[in-house]
Amino acid sequence: MLTALIFIVVLGVLVLVHEFGHFLFAKRAGMRVDEFGFGFPPRLLSWRKGETRYSINAIPFGGFVKIMGEDGDERGPRSFASASFSHRMLVILAGVAMNVLLAAVFLMLVNFFGMRIGLSEGDTLGARNLQVQLVSVSEGSPAAAAGLQPLDAMAGYYEDGRLIRIDSPKELQDIVARHAGEPVVFQVGRGGDLIEKTITPRVNPPEGQGALGVSLALTGEVSYPWYEAIWRGIHNAAIITYHTVLAYYDLLKTLFIHGTLIAEVSGPIGIATLTGQAADVGFNYLLQFVALISINLAVLNVIPFPALDGGRAVLLIVEKLKGSPIPKQAEGMINMIGFYLLIMLMIYVTFKDLSKFFQN
Repeated sequence: MLTALIFIVVLGVLVLVHEFGHFLFAKRAGMRVDEFGFGFPPRLLSWRKGETRYSINAIPFGGFVKIMGEDGDERGPRSFASASFSHRMLVILAGVAMNVLLAAVFLMLVNFFGMRIGLSEGDTLGARNLQVQLVSVSEGSPAAAAGLQPLDAMAGYYEDGRLIRIDSPKELQDIVARHAGEPVVFQVGRGGDLIEKTITPRVNPPEGQGALGVSLALTGEVSYPWYEAIWRGIHNAAIITYHTVLAYYDLLKTLFIHGTLIAEVSGPIGIATLTGQAADVGFNYLLQFVALISINLAVLNVIPFPALDGGRAVLLIVEKLKGSPIPKQAEGMINMIGFYLLIMLMIYVTFKDLSKFFQN
């Protein structure tokens, strides 16, 4: 229940900030904004300020903006359809920009209050609270059977009745090698709790997997003065955005050329599960994860696909090149096809998430 609540809040914030970008730039461009809503109807509460109605709605997944003439029906002097090319393009892309900005702000806060980063065993950069953490857990592995999760910390293990601390990935690998085929009781850190897990390392693990079936990293917390945290947050957001764009490019290229996905795609259930895991580890982890999701939402939206902001931008460019508006019926059909394809994709990845959930 708590995971679901956190996920609803996170999703609501991300979508609301995205829509606020459209709202803010439409106002600045002089367009008439008829309504800015938090959540989706049915409407629970509303009030009018100036020409705009502000509403709070029953379905708390983000929000929406109604701009005069956005669907091409109205072409008054303050409508979206009558605005200049540059103003309309800025309004379309403003939501994407706001999601990247939100990620940068969250990463600034994380850098100021304390950010957990991967470290080299030879140089810990003065980091505090060092941990040997799980980056991933392979399906069907001894670690997965014991209920270990990504971000768990391998704090120590018991030998001859004594708890021995684990200080590096190399130490854990040596322990596992010495006790292959034997049950070992590990002390695992998860969030603020310490739990015990009994795991039997495999003698002959599958190719590409270790005896436990995990990948490891030495991590530690670092923090910076506020003035340094600002530029580090911007830099982190830029780096994540760059790598996210590359990842989407590789994914789509492989999908269209070979008809296969090179990575697992998660839907709402998968993202909700990961959100809950990040929240369990700590608030800073949750902020980092939300920043990552916000950038993913921005990059996904800018893809030139119908019904997404990128698709709307492409249609606007086509309109500019041909010198006349795209027929409303054709634009509606293009966006409707894109919307249904997105819904089908969402159903597919949700089904896959449910399959994994029931298998576990």
